[in-house]
This record gives sequence, structure tokens and C-alpha cells, in this order.
Amino acid sequence: MMKFLSKVVFWLTGWKFVSVWPKELKKAVLIAIPHTSNWDLLYARAAFYLMDVPVKFTIKKEVMVGPLGWFIKSLGGIGIDRRRTPGKKKQTYTELMVNLLKETDELVMMVTPEGTRSYAPKWKSGFYHIALGANVPVVIGYLDYKKKEAGIGPIIMPDGNMDVQIEEMKAFGRTVTAKYPEQGIR
Repeated sequence: MMKFLSKVVFWLTGWKFVSVWPKELKKAVLIAIPHTSNWDLLYARAAFYLMDVPVKFTIKKEVMVGPLGWFIKSLGGIGIDRRRTPGKKKQTYTELMVNLLKETDELVMMVTPEGTRSYAPKWKSGFYHIALGANVPVVIGYLDYKKKEAGIGPIIMPDGNMDVQIEEMKAFGRTVTAKYPEQGIR
């Protein structure tokens, strides 16, 4: 059903997807760039349905109740419980994500490295630490509003040289046009 709706959205809006997800890639951290609009989720999620990418994203467990929770889960939402358990320290978000990726056979986690829809000169680095800790690649998913294209960019295996590798990712991000270019990657 969601794939059909995605086809309709892309047809009505004139968007197309221009890449194919590598079938052998079962686990990854997928960064969705650039992120400047709420529309990004619609087009990115639709593109990944059309590419048959089983994308997941995290959200607070408290939101995952009732009809809203069912809807979010159908879109790929995973409820995260970060409460402290008696006698133990609270796990960080990064630790939770690393453990999720290590414990499953197939999981593609989508995150937005900017952490905001506004211009972000410095990206959040959690996605990189998650990929490094789980020993999975970072895949760049992009939206180009000028061309109305959604696709997969470079696939980068973290090697610990975070600043250099994030700059490589940003360099790719500068080649695509955000919905609001002044808020995009510079």
C-alpha cells in the first residue's frame, strides 16, 4: 500500500528516484540530506519505499501509542525507551542505536545529520559514531529539489577519521539543491 501511495506522490509532484539500493547492503546508517523542510520526510520516505529500502527511524517510545503510534510504526518508526533501569546508567542514544544495529540481521536507520531544518554549520556526529560502533557503512540519501530527484549518493565506511569523512559527505551534499537552499549545506 505504501509503495503504491509513494508512486502516486511521485507521479503527482513530478519527482523521480534515480538510484537503486544495493541489494547486498542489509545494515547501514542512512543520512538524509539536505534537510531544510518538513517536505523532506514525505519525499525521502516515498523514495525509499520505491527503492524497496526497509528504512527505520527512531522516536520516543511515549509517542508510539494508539493510532498515531501505529501510523508511525507503519512508516518505519521504532520507539526508543531511554529510561534508567535500576542499578544501571541510562544508555546514550548512540549506544542504543549501535546495539540495535548489532542485534539485527537487517536494519537501515535513517537520520538527518544537520539535526535541524535550519542552516547547521556543524553536523551532529552521532550518526558517524553509530556507524563506526556498529561497523556498518554510512549511506547518503539525497533530495534534489531543482531536479526533483531522490537518490543514493556515496557509501562511506567509517574509518575513524570523522572530520575528513564528514567533509566528504558535505561536499557531496553541496552538489544537490535543498528546498530552501539558503538553509542547506554550505
